[in-house]
Order: sequence, then structure tokens, then C-alpha cells
Amino acid sequence: MPNTPERPRPVRVRVQRDGPLLVEGPVEVVGENGEVTASDRFTVAICTCRRSRIFPWCDTSHRRRAPRTGESGAT
Repeated sequence: MPNTPERPRPVRVRVQRDGPLLVEGPVEVVGENGEVTASDRFTVAICTCRRSRIFPWCDTSHRRRAPRTGESGAT
């Protein structure tokens, strides 16, 4: 898709199993209460598990949760 004034480059969002959403930045995230949180980094990790102490940004807290039933800890 060409990058033109009429058609800007699309934002790329990468979905990861059991992990955050990786979004090409800069981004603004609007929370449930309307609060806007911004980052000008080239890629940001958006928390999807709500365990992050710096929500909406991911701090890898999802890694500390117990595996789902039937999952082994092996990679």
C-alpha cells in the first residue's frame, strides 16, 4: 500500500499469544475513563492481561501467571 497524503501508511499491530499487543508508534491510548496516555517510541507493548503495574503499557507481568490447564511449561 503506497504511503501518500491521501492514504497514510497503516499502523501495524502484532498480536501475540498470551502476550501484549505490539503497536508501531507513536501512539495514544485512550482508557475507559477517557484518560489519554501517549508514547513516542517506535514500538510499544500494550498490556492485554491487566496485570501490568504501568498499565496500559506492558511490564511483562503476564509471564508470572500460572499456565492454563493442559499446558506444560515447555517451550
